[in-house]
Order: sequence, then C-alpha cells, then structure tokens
Amino acid sequence: MQLIRCPWCGPREEVEFCYGGQAHLAYPAEPAALSDEQWARFVFVRDNPKGPFAERWAHSAGCRRWFHAVRDTRSYQFLATYKIGEPRPEVTA
Repeated sequence: MQLIRCPWCGPREEVEFCYGGQAHLAYPAEPAALSDEQWARFVFVRDNPKGPFAERWAHSAGCRRWFHAVRDTRSYQFLATYKIGEPRPEVTA
C-alpha cells in the first residue's frame, strides 16, 4: 500500500484519499459566454503528460481537506504534496 503525505495529517494510506483531477485550472471568467464546444473542452479535456503532473487530491477519510500533489504518471509515485494556494514545488522524477 502506498503512503500519501497529507499536508495537514502527515503520511496516510492511499485508500483514505480521492483523486480530484488536474490542478491549477482557472475557472472561466464568463462561463455563460462560452459555446458548448468551449465549455466541453474546459470540462473534459485535460493534460495527460508522461512524468510529473500536478493534481488535486482530497483526504476524504481524514481531515477532508483538498490539496495539490505532484505525481509521476509513469510510476504513480508521489513526488510532493502542498496546500492549495502554495506554489508548485520544483521536483524531478
């Protein structure tokens, strides 16, 4: 079982967490002005890199807080976790 470090609770088993998608996405300033195609792109199209990737996670069975994590998509290894609002740390895979 993999351990994920919650920024508030410390390391916990991965079954306590829920994935929340790509991190650092800006919500459209005027969502009502978007066409259906533009809205669909915002909702469904995400980056899918090979290597370090910033994601949102929730500690759903613990403190219930959301945070960001940088995870290597090749190995599933968590390289860093940080609170929302903090800058993304520089990491190397």
